[in-house]
Amino acid sequence: MRLKSILKMTRLSVNINKIATIRNSRGGNMPDVEKAAVDCEKFGAEGITVHPRPDQRHIRYSDVREIKPLISTELNIEGNPIPAFMDLVKEVRPAQVTLVPDAEDAITSNAGWNTVRNRGFLTEVCSEFRSCGIRTSIFIDPVPAMAEGAAACGCDRVELYTEAYASGYQYGREAAIAPYIAAAEAARACGLGLNAGHDLNLVNLEYFIRSIPWTDEVSIGHAIICDALYMGLEKTIKAYLSKIKIF
Repeated sequence: MRLKSILKMTRLSVNINKIATIRNSRGGNMPDVEKAAVDCEKFGAEGITVHPRPDQRHIRYSDVREIKPLISTELNIEGNPIPAFMDLVKEVRPAQVTLVPDAEDAITSNAGWNTVRNRGFLTEVCSEFRSCGIRTSIFIDPVPAMAEGAAACGCDRVELYTEAYASGYQYGREAAIAPYIAAAEAARACGLGLNAGHDLNLVNLEYFIRSIPWTDEVSIGHAIICDALYMGLEKTIKAYLSKIKIF
């Protein structure tokens, strides 16, 4: 049996936060974030990711409400499960919520959950979202114990925080990917689905997927928007799809 026939293909979810950042820098509605979400889907994205923060410096809660009925692909809402965020997710009912332990003033996500230390809290959150029919993913560092801890919390997937892989790739990709393979294997052994994201790009993405071909989804935003400045959004999304549809 060919490998392609036994593996699920990895899905590309485009994070559109940076588009909202550009809009918010001038006010008004240029670029149009809702249209961008629809266009990403039209150009081949298999999911749309948004990460609303309390200060609304990029994606706003109102954007999330507007985007959901406009797209037919999966909506993934990322964020720290503070009460306002939880209320938003339960109202919008996305396909997936990704729990990220970022501080309110964080420039970008910079660490995964300690799923052992926060087991009680994360278990309550996962249970609440699951009761709403929402798939729950926990953002973790590439540590097998954190994947095992996430499974104990009752989530459906983990998302591996890939900044360390991306920064180490140029110095030795085998060493950079090794902890991710170990964490991914631990997650799979626990019956969890697997997502990945943060600093994945056209240079390092294909090797990640070849090394961990059971990855369900990659969420990419910053690199896609940067590449789109030169290549255009449609060509950029297709280029990223070519890096993950490799089997």
